[in-house]
Amino acid sequence: MPTNVDVPALGESVREAVLIKWHKNDGDTVAAAEPIAELETDKANVDVPAPAAGVLQRVKKEGDTVAIGETIARIDENAKGNSKSTAKTSAPSATPPRTEAKSPPPQAKPEDLRPSVRRIVDEKQLNPADIKGTGPGGKITKEDAVASSAATAKPQAGPAIAPAPSRAMEEIGDFGADGSKRVPMSRIRKKIAERLVQAQQTAAILTTFNEVDMSAIIELRGKFKEKFEKTYGVGLGFMSFFARACVLALREFPRVNGEIEGDDIVYHNYVNLGIAVSTDRGLAVPVLRHVERMGFAQIETEIKRLAAATREGKLSLEELSGGTFTITNGGVFGSLLSTPILNPPQSGILGMHAIVKRPMAINDEVKIRPMMYIALSYDHRLVDGRESVSFLVRLKEYLEDPSRLMLEI
Repeated sequence: MPTNVDVPALGESVREAVLIKWHKNDGDTVAAAEPIAELETDKANVDVPAPAAGVLQRVKKEGDTVAIGETIARIDENAKGNSKSTAKTSAPSATPPRTEAKSPPPQAKPEDLRPSVRRIVDEKQLNPADIKGTGPGGKITKEDAVASSAATAKPQAGPAIAPAPSRAMEEIGDFGADGSKRVPMSRIRKKIAERLVQAQQTAAILTTFNEVDMSAIIELRGKFKEKFEKTYGVGLGFMSFFARACVLALREFPRVNGEIEGDDIVYHNYVNLGIAVSTDRGLAVPVLRHVERMGFAQIETEIKRLAAATREGKLSLEELSGGTFTITNGGVFGSLLSTPILNPPQSGILGMHAIVKRPMAINDEVKIRPMMYIALSYDHRLVDGRESVSFLVRLKEYLEDPSRLMLEI
């Protein structure tokens, strides 16, 4: 009797998903636990593994909306299916052929490619063997696939001074005769829109600002950056300083780390820190759980892992939920100042911005200092103006004197 492939539970708030990609065709032989399809929810993309080994019989097609527990395919464990091997054989030659000394790179297996990479390879009809992987262990990353696609694209006739299309325009695809194209909004983009509107309608959002002299942190990073990376195998970024500073400041101002639930205020004695990550599919906020227990190296390692998983669509639903406070860094895109929007039901979000050298009055002397504006958006229903301003002042004190972060004073 065939084994059903059902849509797995995808989190408490997730009731349905969209089947956006089949990794296997009808009649293909699949191995147990091998990814056979990709689902898109309003939180993340999830690969569906085969529950057993056998021959695949697809029930649903790409683009179908499927409910949790619904059968999308069946696997016949006793049938014989199509081989997925791409190996080719040739008759032996009497004389050795005159070929290059280098042997061709091994053919990457389709199941070895991450979903985001596989999508580009399929759409652009790329040969994985021709793509040089720069990821861990030589894995092909999405950036590798995009670069390979751009390198192999055939030039088209046109004006010599025509600007090259942006990467975003390339991903949208061809436009109609009227210069427009209509595409359905992704579930993640819909959810982002819903949550932004929800935040504006349900919370009394205000934003307060301050500025931080980043001289001490920049000097500290410059002094220990190489030794830190050599010791822990990860770079020392600014985010770990801000994460630790937020942990200490939130301990002093717990309302900023709390939330409103009905007529109650829910306080937390831990910090699950959301880090906003921009992807091609929209903004995602993976969560560092219990960041108050982490040192700088663990924070940097987790940020690197979660950021990579976010961009590759490999985040688990648990890694996208449960945040109590969020940091977003518009500075990586050059933003000088912004008013971040709350991530419900959280009551606070910190906005980091670009570091810019500016003249500052230091002990009645004008000196050039690397300055960053920081912004705290907060729910005024729970957090008062005094608390929000004091929170940013305390954050400024920690960041301008990093030794206080180490001593937690």
